[in-house]
Amino acid sequence: MTRDVPVQPLHTDAFQAYGHVLNLGASDTRAINAGTSQRLDLTGSLTLHAEGGEPVLAVFRARAQAPEGPWHLLERHRLGSQTFVPLAGARCVVLVARGRDGPDLATLAAFRVAGDQGITLHPGTWHHPLLALDDGDFLVIERAGREVDCDVVQLDTPVRLRLD
Repeated sequence: MTRDVPVQPLHTDAFQAYGHVLNLGASDTRAINAGTSQRLDLTGSLTLHAEGGEPVLAVFRARAQAPEGPWHLLERHRLGSQTFVPLAGARCVVLVARGRDGPDLATLAAFRVAGDQGITLHPGTWHHPLLALDDGDFLVIERAGREVDCDVVQLDTPVRLRLD
C-alpha cells in the first residue's frame, strides 16, 4: 500500500507553510556596477546561526530520478533553513510536510520546481532529499555547526508522486 500525492506547480501561496519561493525569472531587478549587471534580490529570510551555526554554501550535483517513487523517508533541519537554487535551469520536485515531533502526513504536499525557481525551506520543515527531474547542479545554502541538524524518519506507508 502507498500514499499517492499529486505534484502541483510551485506557487508562493501554496508553498508558504513550508518555505519561500525564489523567482529567478522576476523582472524587478535594478542596475548595479555602472549598469553592467542587474541585481535581483530574492525574498525570504535565512536562518543559519542557531546554536552557533554558520552559513555554508554547497553545490549538490544531482542526477535525474523518476519522481514517482516510491519514497520511504523524510528529513528535517530543526535549527536552520535550507535553500536550493538551480545553477543551469535544472528542475526538481520538493516533497514536504509540517509536523513537530514527526511529519504530519495530512500536510504532505509535492511541488514541481521549475528551472527558473528556487526554494528556501523553513527550519523544521520535513522534506525528502533532493528529487531532481534533470541532471544538474543546485546551489545549496544551509546551516553548519557542531551539532548535526538532520532528523530522518522512515515512513510507515511509502509515498508515490502523481505527475498529472
